Amino acid sequence: MSIGPVSAVGAADPSQMISIDQLYSQMASGLSTSDVGSIEDIAIPGISADTTDNAAAARGKSFGTMLGEGLQSVENLDTTAQNKAISAATGDLDDVHDYVIASVEAQTAVELTTTLRNKALESFQQIMGMQL
Repeated sequence: MSIGPVSAVGAADPSQMISIDQLYSQMASGLSTSDVGSIEDIAIPGISADTTDNAAAARGKSFGTMLGEGLQSVENLDTTAQNKAISAATGDLDDVHDYVIASVEAQTAVELTTTLRNKALESFQQIMGMQL
């Protein structure tokens, strides 16, 4: 059984088409991904290169690291809101709007974090209650 050639979407030149057998032999011969190509090299319309770089960096992080960074972000929002509240109370804050915005951001972040925690605990309890 023969497998037909595989090409990139929209490839107009049939000479650039490569069969799966040839691709496998290239990969098996030890060529690097720069010789064969990589899925990270594909440009997606509407997505900038720095967005894909951020996604690639996020893939390298562990779940615990990402969770810790998220909680640190929530804590930073809360600290900012507290500092602006103190500044508003002492009269050092020019616009009270800044305090209100920071306060609502912190409140929303805490509510979202609490909701996510509750859903995670609920999911864990459902998993632990499953019959094997």
